[in-house]
Amino acid sequence: MSKFSSEELTTNYYSRYTTSVIPIGAMFAMTLWLGNTAYLYISVAFAQMLKAVMPVAVFILGVAAGLEVMSCRMLLIMSVISLGVVVASYGEINISWIGVVYQMGGVVGEALRLIFMEILVKRKGLKLNPISVMYYVSPCSAICLFIPWIFLEKPKMDANGTWNFPPLVLTLNSLCTFALNLSVFLVISHTSALTIRVAGVVKDWVVVLLSALLFADTKLTTINLLGYGIAIGGVVAYNNHKLKKEASQGSSKELQRDESVPIVSASSSDR
Repeated sequence: MSKFSSEELTTNYYSRYTTSVIPIGAMFAMTLWLGNTAYLYISVAFAQMLKAVMPVAVFILGVAAGLEVMSCRMLLIMSVISLGVVVASYGEINISWIGVVYQMGGVVGEALRLIFMEILVKRKGLKLNPISVMYYVSPCSAICLFIPWIFLEKPKMDANGTWNFPPLVLTLNSLCTFALNLSVFLVISHTSALTIRVAGVVKDWVVVLLSALLFADTKLTTINLLGYGIAIGGVVAYNNHKLKKEASQGSSKELQRDESVPIVSASSSDR
């Protein structure tokens, strides 16, 4: 009986890994590949502006997956964000449509990853912190990145003759990525989801402004900043709407739990 139970648990583990972890890892790899490739064609600031369309992609895919409900308010918010991104793109001086396509592909990959994560938590009932998620997802993502690297990038590196992997740069990049995931976990643990979302908006503006100061190829125009400001305003409205929805759901659950307590107490006292 125990042997059968062990085999059943093993089968369940591999089934969940195949249907949940592998899709998340593949989408994470897609985000890294396409998002990093976009920087070869467009500036850091413009790439960050295009990332503002992320809530739109997440919402559309969420509606398709049955996780979100279409409403006039959300449609208005999505329209504002899309308008801001279009205005910011119109104000870009040296726009590369190849870079835009790569960046939009990275946005779609990240949106799919978030949707798969939500399905994993809500429908399959598995709750993991960001460190545990990285523990399971990172090996899968590494494999998904390694396969196209063999066919697409390795021939180019062989043609150049020498491989240049600066150990210091790679180590610092890896440490920054790990520190980012750890900091997100710590901030959410000690504060709230509102704090991390507000910090995310501030981070986006800091990245845009610093990239304009540090990189000579980044030239921000008034139309750029106006469009990005409109998009960020839509993102703030989206975050506010989601937080109010989560708060109302949490309060309704607490109310149901509080109402169920007197019934149990009364029934036990009658006995």
